[in-house]
This record gives sequence, structure tokens and C-alpha cells, in this order.
Amino acid sequence: MLSKNVYIIGAGEAKYGELWDRSLRDIAVEAGLKAVEDAGIRTRDLGAIYMSNSLGGDISMQEHLSALMSDHAGIATEFIPSMRIEASTASGGAAIREGYLAIKSGEYDIVMVGGAEKMTELYGNENIDITSSILDREWEAFEGATPAALAALSARKYIKDFNIPKEILAKLSVNDHLNASLNENAHFRNKITVEQALKATMIAEPLNLMDCAPLSDGASSIILASEDYVRKNGVEGVKMLSSAMSQGPFALHSRECIYSVEPTKRAARKALEDAKTKPEDISFVEVHDSYNIYGLMALEDLGFAEKGKAGKLIEEGIGLNDKLPVNPSGGLKAKGFPYGATGVGQAVEAYLQLKGKANKRQIKNPTKAMIHNMAGSGVASVVHILGVE
Repeated sequence: MLSKNVYIIGAGEAKYGELWDRSLRDIAVEAGLKAVEDAGIRTRDLGAIYMSNSLGGDISMQEHLSALMSDHAGIATEFIPSMRIEASTASGGAAIREGYLAIKSGEYDIVMVGGAEKMTELYGNENIDITSSILDREWEAFEGATPAALAALSARKYIKDFNIPKEILAKLSVNDHLNASLNENAHFRNKITVEQALKATMIAEPLNLMDCAPLSDGASSIILASEDYVRKNGVEGVKMLSSAMSQGPFALHSRECIYSVEPTKRAARKALEDAKTKPEDISFVEVHDSYNIYGLMALEDLGFAEKGKAGKLIEEGIGLNDKLPVNPSGGLKAKGFPYGATGVGQAVEAYLQLKGKANKRQIKNPTKAMIHNMAGSGVASVVHILGVE
């Protein structure tokens, strides 16, 4: 029987940061077991496990991570099917979508969706080369392009065409750091000023260190359940109102516009339509700001501002007490950017906020959340809308 609705009934995370003394399997299992405990279930209740990871084979030299994590968690003898989902830096969002669809189909009542990445096991040029594999290797990375360089191209064109001051981008980073200072699992918990953000070391002009998310280690996990399970067991979960994904041209030079992500626009439009809601009904949004220019672009592509007008939205306020709080978790810039865990981490934040469990960074009476996870420079985007009844 098809499930009418899908709910998040539990969530768990391992701290994001530079976790030199912890392995990929350790942090993944920690996040997963925390989610199982939070949901009040047993591992044997799981119908399937969807494991999100982007670069584990290259960075950690370990493939088939879903099976490894199950074994390390001590549940291999329960013979639960598990699989790795990879969609570049949108792996987490894609994994959530697969879990959502699996329950929606009626195949399972409960699934785990986990995401984990160890980004700090390599450094310097080796890390730059491997992280650039999320781009078109032949037409972009081989020619010297890096994720930062492509983001800088979009930023330069956007700033030129719309004549916005660099301070607008800096304010996105300042907002992320302020929110992350209240998040015990964040990579960076220090507050920064606009002046500090503007004076940081240049990475790829016009983007400097404070415009770029760090390479973080981290793991996040959620438990999804069917409506039938929630009703039978009296569980108060967070409903997934919709899930949408879209994909477009791979290389940046193949797109009609380098500061608008068509897959984000399409996924957002479909997610809003399926959830029967509008951008103005969203209580808060988690955007994929691997570079703050992408966060600004996302606010427009998701429907919160017209193209070229996100600066006004940012100036009006995007803090926890403002009309549209952005990245209450601290975003990719400050909470951290472990590629495969990012999209799942956004869902963890949405769950905590909508359950009123976000502690010092709790938004007042949120009812609907939008989370946006993007692959690379915008080849694919996943948008989920969550809500409470």
C-alpha cells in the first residue's frame, strides 16, 4: 500500500569540523545511532539504509561505505539492505529523496538516511585536485578550473551586472557565523564582522576566505517513517511536504546564465507546487552556500527575491528573528561543509527547528521549512519542504 505521507521521526549528528582523531566510519555510526535513539526505534526496525557520500573512494580510499557503516555499527547480521547515494555535493539531498520515495512507494515503513564525509584526510594541491572532480574533469578541471574559481566567475558577473557592493556577500557570511556560534555541532563557532569578512585573504577574486565554506569532516542522519507507522505508534514527526530534484548542463560554460541555477528554480517550483505552498509561507530556509554567491543566487532562484534583488532581502535582515531566517544552522560557511553530509545536516536542522528543539538558535513558532542542496556549481539541485501539523 502506498504511503500518503512521509515523516522525519528522529535525527542525529556527529560534530562538524577537523576531526583528526576520528575515522569516517566512527562519525557515521555515531550520527546513525543518535538518530535511532532519538526516534525511539531499534535498528532491526529499519527497512533500508541510504548512505550519502561524495568522495570517500578518493579521499578515504574506501568504497561501498553503506555496507561498511552497517557492519561497524554491529547491525550487519540483521541483513538490512543498504546502499550509497552519490550526487556530488547534493548527495545528502538526493539520499533523502531516495528514502522519501522508498517509503512513499509502500516498500518500507522506516528507513535511515545518513551522510558522512572526511574532507581533511588530504591537504593542499591533492585536495584541490580531488574536490575539483565534482566539476567537468575534461572541460573545466583539466583546464585549471576549481570550484572556487567557478564561483568567483559567477560572483564577478553578478556584481558587475547588478552593481551590488561586496558587503552584501559578506553579510551572508556574518549571518552564518552568528548562527553557528549557537550551534554546538558547528565547525566554526566564532562571530565575525563585515569588516573582518571584507579584509580576509583572497581566494579567487572577488571571493576571499570568508566567502568560502571550509572543508569539514562530519556526519548527519535522519529516520524517515511512513504515515501508517506514525499514526499506529502515536509519533509526532515532522512531515515532508514535498521533495523535488532537477538537473541541467554539467559545465558552467554550457549554461544560459552563470548566476542563475535553472535546476534550483525548477526543483523549487515543483516542491512548492507539491506542498501547496508559496515562498512567503516558508518560516526559514537552509541554502547551499558553499560560496556565499551561491547562497545569494539561491535566495533568488528559490523564489524569495527577484533576480538581482536578493541584496535588498539581505539588507532587510535574514537573522533568526527576522521575517525570513536564512541558515539557522550556520550554513555551509560556518556549520561546515562535509560534502556527503551537508544535505542530511540541513534536514537535521529543519527537524530540530520545527520540533522546537534548536536551543539558543530556535526560531519562534516555525511551521514550514525549505532546504536546498546543490551539486557542484549548479548542475543539480534538490529542494525539500518540511512542516508541522
